[in-house]
Amino acid sequence: MSTLIPSKFSRRSFLRTSSLTSGGMLIGFNFFTACKDTAVMPVDISKLNYNDFNAFIKIADNGMVTIFSPNPEIGQGVKTSMPMIIAEELEVPWEHVHVAQGVLDTENYVRQVAGGSQSIRFGWDALRQTGATARQMLVNAAATKWKVDPSTCTAKKGIITNSKGETLGYGDVVKEAAGMEVPENVALKDPKEYTLIGTDVGNVDIDKIITGKPLFGLDYKAEGMVYAAVLRPPAFGQTLVSYDETAAKATPGVIDVIKIGSKAQEMMTKEDVNWTVKLAQSEKVVVLAKNTWAAMQGKKAINAVWEQSTTPESTALHQQKLLDLLNGNKFKTLRKDGDIKKAFSKADKVIERTYESPFLPHNCMEPMNFYANVTDEKIHLVGPVQTPADAAATVAAMLGRDMADVRLEMTRMGGGFGRRLYGDFVYEAAEISDTIKKPIKMVSSREDDMTTGVYRPAITYRISASIKDGEITGYHLKEAAINGNMYGLIPNFFPAGAIENYQVDAASYDSSITTGAWRAPYTNFLAFAEQNFIDELAHELDKDPVALRLALLQKVKGSTDDRIQYSPERMEDVIHLAVEKSGYQTPKEGVYQGFCAYYCHNTHVAEVADVVMENNTPVIKKITVAVDCGIVVNPLGALNQVEGGVVDGVGHAMYGDFKFNDSTPASNNYDGYRLIRNGEAPKVETHFVKNTLSPTGLGEPTLPPAGAAIAIAIQKATGNRLYKQPFVSNMKAKNILG
Repeated sequence: MSTLIPSKFSRRSFLRTSSLTSGGMLIGFNFFTACKDTAVMPVDISKLNYNDFNAFIKIADNGMVTIFSPNPEIGQGVKTSMPMIIAEELEVPWEHVHVAQGVLDTENYVRQVAGGSQSIRFGWDALRQTGATARQMLVNAAATKWKVDPSTCTAKKGIITNSKGETLGYGDVVKEAAGMEVPENVALKDPKEYTLIGTDVGNVDIDKIITGKPLFGLDYKAEGMVYAAVLRPPAFGQTLVSYDETAAKATPGVIDVIKIGSKAQEMMTKEDVNWTVKLAQSEKVVVLAKNTWAAMQGKKAINAVWEQSTTPESTALHQQKLLDLLNGNKFKTLRKDGDIKKAFSKADKVIERTYESPFLPHNCMEPMNFYANVTDEKIHLVGPVQTPADAAATVAAMLGRDMADVRLEMTRMGGGFGRRLYGDFVYEAAEISDTIKKPIKMVSSREDDMTTGVYRPAITYRISASIKDGEITGYHLKEAAINGNMYGLIPNFFPAGAIENYQVDAASYDSSITTGAWRAPYTNFLAFAEQNFIDELAHELDKDPVALRLALLQKVKGSTDDRIQYSPERMEDVIHLAVEKSGYQTPKEGVYQGFCAYYCHNTHVAEVADVVMENNTPVIKKITVAVDCGIVVNPLGALNQVEGGVVDGVGHAMYGDFKFNDSTPASNNYDGYRLIRNGEAPKVETHFVKNTLSPTGLGEPTLPPAGAAIAIAIQKATGNRLYKQPFVSNMKAKNILG
């Protein structure tokens, strides 16, 4: 059954023309949630190439449809799934759809961002309305042509049919539709009527990906472009004293050597500066060359002198500083329910555990890179960035230009995981081009990425719980983080609301090492700490770990506390599904299972890890995953996201370790930094909770529970609990590896 809803679109929200040289029309929309209803469209676009805009659907006179995807494609599949939502409501066959990447368009969109697993969640309603409104306009045009009431007409698979059985294709009425009034109300399809959403659709870029066609930032080339390699400080907190470019200039293919950093330094004096500018503010040496190899070889030949301007930091120092914070009293209370001191003083027993995690690099497959061409007329930027609007605005401010001068085109990204939220590499490219007045391509090496990047901060948690008469009466979570907690949502995740006396405190140690979001920020480690702790509490109380969680969730049902982020009912659903599908209550002989249920990024997940002992070593064989992410738009893409998140979570929990000596990274490539290998990846079996609720995130939520599930399974297999990541080095220290 369709749902009739008022349209959020006004006549000004549309951009229509039938003057395309290929025939057909453009229908433009503000088709993202929080879209600006008053966006001003160009008066006459007939003189412009349609690629200058991305806020529209192009319907050709042969019925073929082009849908422009506004958000950055980072591998999360939005370039496929977002157009699928429009196509579903538009009632057009998927084989008649061509998807194109849109450019940055701050007039018509907000949140052209890839981050936080929010694209589909934020876009769901607006994308559906976009397709439904376009469909209704086409139906109205056909009805006018037939001189019948539009309510007597239906649209299906790009064909409009009236009550007499007469038909018109979309291409037959596009010109008429261009002049139609925007309907005040449109009917959205009932999920039961979906024919595209919920089916497996291949990645729209897959053919280009597997055949090596240009898609990524590293693929982009332009006439007259030169290549740039940037020599950055080798240690955090260092500044450039001097450099000798003689040997670099003698390197074959090298064109010139320059210095940058002054523009970013000037920006730092402004109060409203984008904080990520500080990543690019130090003076750096740039080698310009005819190709990437020459630029990087020239960079190696630079003889630079650096001065340490901050106190050198080491991993040992960080660990001690974090422990000192936990033992101190400089905390900010993020949530406080009841009185934990009173609960602890009256307890029969108090359990306290400390959990430690290291820094982690992002390790994107495609190193940071960006194209910039700064001229007096325009600033042309092209490349892989998760926050294009912020990057463009910062470049404009840095160069003293109007935002209207900036055109930023997004390429597909070879990984991001939060690293490309920070536009330091964009600012560098823009400053280089502005300095030499030529189009340039800045390309970082793997070593550059690993040693001069943004890292997951090292964090230590201390969790305490009081037990009285066999019940948990108090819960105290203390966080000590390098450079602080950016989010503040974690106090309202489970078990918030389930324990009467509950408190979350946070403290921070400031470091010159740049830190930021890393896939599933903060929860990527917190899930392990809290879920491992809850499992230990269950054993202390002699209760089944699943039963304990279900009992705690019962206490949250009916709560009027609007701070709580998770749904106890949806959490129950994934718990029951994971238990059923994994055989958790009846494991096979020799299989040790660890259970975890977690909520983050608006999605509820439960995971069960199967571990066996081989040669006295715990081996992860399988992870069973239950996910409630609402309606699954593209099951094939969703499965990829779930499995990728789990394997990433397992790999970094087991092996990820990044150390510093004198503020210098101890590893600069994969020979010194351990990633999970193909043969170590467990089988992942995924099950989705079936419902008709609006979609939520999938790119990140399955990563955090993976570490907890395998740690609990390893404890069952070996009798040893793990309190530090990575687990492999932790197990070596405990002598529990064969």
